[in-house]
Amino acid sequence: MFYKKLPTILLSIIIFSDFGPAVAMAAGQNNIYPGEKEILFENDGQSVKAFEGSIQVLENRADPESREIPLKYVRFPATTNKKASPIIYLAGGPGGSGISTAQYPGFRFPLFMALREFGDVIALDQRGTGKSKTAPRCTSKQVMPLAEKVTEAQITKLYRNAAKECVSLWEKEGVDILGYTSIQSGMDIDELRQHFNAEKVTLWGISYGSHLALASLKVMPGKIEKLIIASAEGLDQTVKLPKRTDAYFDRLQLAINQQPKAAKAYPDIKALMQRVHNQLKSKPIALKIPQKDGSQIDFLFQSFHMQGLASAMIADPHRGVPRLLGIYQALDQGISDFLPQIIKRAGFDDNRISFDVMSFGMDIASGITRQREKLVATQAKTSLLGNILNFPMPQLNKAVKGLDLGDEFRSLPRSDVPTLLLTGTLDGRTYIESQKEATMGLTNLTQVKVINAGHNLFMSSPEITETIKAFLAEEKLSVSEIEVKLPPFVK
Repeated sequence: MFYKKLPTILLSIIIFSDFGPAVAMAAGQNNIYPGEKEILFENDGQSVKAFEGSIQVLENRADPESREIPLKYVRFPATTNKKASPIIYLAGGPGGSGISTAQYPGFRFPLFMALREFGDVIALDQRGTGKSKTAPRCTSKQVMPLAEKVTEAQITKLYRNAAKECVSLWEKEGVDILGYTSIQSGMDIDELRQHFNAEKVTLWGISYGSHLALASLKVMPGKIEKLIIASAEGLDQTVKLPKRTDAYFDRLQLAINQQPKAAKAYPDIKALMQRVHNQLKSKPIALKIPQKDGSQIDFLFQSFHMQGLASAMIADPHRGVPRLLGIYQALDQGISDFLPQIIKRAGFDDNRISFDVMSFGMDIASGITRQREKLVATQAKTSLLGNILNFPMPQLNKAVKGLDLGDEFRSLPRSDVPTLLLTGTLDGRTYIESQKEATMGLTNLTQVKVINAGHNLFMSSPEITETIKAFLAEEKLSVSEIEVKLPPFVK
């Protein structure tokens, strides 16, 4: 997955089970569940008492002989004396760690703490992630050519060959790839609910975490009290529609136009991007990339590299977008001396194709309907980011026999569970129209738009925390929109 490393590299930070009302830990009760131990959880100089625990689940419940794997979590006990459903945080990705999200300095830890007012808050490492990871990362024998032109068809072939190799390697290690689906993860949540002797759970998820939350509505009906989801990814939205990305760039242009200096610098970002892509297609940039041992390697920077950078950096206007625009502008002006540093930080010079079993399996399992796949293929021909937007899906669609969950899984979830949906208007990954479609089957939905916010919106405004708290308190929300300040697109 050649661009999957980019969020941690080029954006400053690039990180459900069901418990019920009967088991939430009231203030001063000090409940400890089986297998838990008390720890002191530290973040940014703060320390709080928490509990570290785990349960064992079958890797593939369809196989009674399946091995068991751990589900590890950190539980922050409630500060309320009222009985309440525990709140499970579902990280995005797929592949994100809930525990790491709570640990990350200057990120979502304050929100974890604020929600303790309404029940235990659980930072869960989903199967195959973080401290729950048991399967080795697979590095295949397939390598991407670094210094020669390659086509999308060649890249796809290499990745599908690598997928075949890795499935074989995992099988030899005793790993059952068929266990890495959102259905199995939803069942994990239900087992975690039983671990806590709970009737219901509240699920709190973002991006892929919302995808898992929506899947859990199907897996465990009647066992979910509330949903809080942001940047929603529907069950048939693992592969994004390229034309909606183009529409996002139109919204981004309107935001840029609000700043006179930025409007002058970037009067037409879509035309700028297209010029650079065309230039790189006709004449890729030959570079020398310095290595730690003092040697250099030849590298050919091509249009798909630039599209990959854009795909990773457009998620949030406050993080990657200003720098991305600067990269396009520099290349448009013939400036490329900065590229070796970008390539190294993006990991493009590591040409070995490798996968983690969880993110690999979840995306292929959720898959794509045939109708949507045809639509994506048609739109990709003329859109700015083409098929690179979703890489390595749909290129790896059905690459593993028996893993795809089918169109019934991808159908809309239908539920009356109270749901809060937070949508950023400048989200460059899960778009406004897509989030509306993803939640059409939810009859008890409250949507709050966060104007000017991107994909990682939870901490973009204190009002978001207050809105979530009001929703959990079952109060009538006072706002349907929250506005955050745009970043300076030009400094």
